[in-house]
Amino acid sequence: MNPIRRHEMIMEVMLNQKDVTVNELSEKLRVTGKTIREDLSKLEEQGLILRVHGGAVLAQSDQFGILPSRNPLDKYAEEKAEIAERALKHIEPEDIIALDGGSTTLEIARSLTNMPLTVITNDVYIISELAPKDNIRLVVPGGYRVRNMLAGPEAVAYVRKLNIQKAFLSATAVHIEHGLSIYTGDLIDFKQALVATARQVFAACDHHKFGHSALRTFASLQEVDVLLTDSGLAQETAEQFREAGVNIECG
Repeated sequence: MNPIRRHEMIMEVMLNQKDVTVNELSEKLRVTGKTIREDLSKLEEQGLILRVHGGAVLAQSDQFGILPSRNPLDKYAEEKAEIAERALKHIEPEDIIALDGGSTTLEIARSLTNMPLTVITNDVYIISELAPKDNIRLVVPGGYRVRNMLAGPEAVAYVRKLNIQKAFLSATAVHIEHGLSIYTGDLIDFKQALVATARQVFAACDHHKFGHSALRTFASLQEVDVLLTDSGLAQETAEQFREAGVNIECG
């Protein structure tokens, strides 16, 4: 098993149980404790976990893009609402849009009025939110469930055949060099399909995610038409992104 896949599996385990021991991971992944400890050190360097005696715990469980089963919007609710308000200014009746899975895109879904709209989404929370809005046509790709999101080759192939006007994407981290990144490879292909298919690509990320990078980059900043964030982003950070050619809306 290559190290990247091993790191993804470690993060999957930790997302489900919040903490883990070296022995547990060693048995599950069938590698030595020494290899696991080296893996945990690398993940800690990336800010994804914190090492503790005998194992590790999640560093920022709210920022991993895959939501917990309860209260997905509790943290940074004001920032998410502000970003959703910005996103709505880009959405018009009869649009065909995609809402990627995530807490900020869920807030966008909650903010949508019941207007004529086609929404493609792989997030079961967003599906539940939009289902009562009968003027919104819901399009749900197939695939297998990764907590709150649907993933897999069937979903990717389906999305690539669609005429999506505007895609709103979530990310674990936003970095001026490493672009938009997440920690698990299960969702990479779906996100990249949205980027490749949509006429306009919007990234919806709160300011806490800036300056960080996760395991896997799924889009460069040059592939993003508009980066939507909240007014908590430092002005100097916003200017750095603008100087790099990024169209950023933050205040």
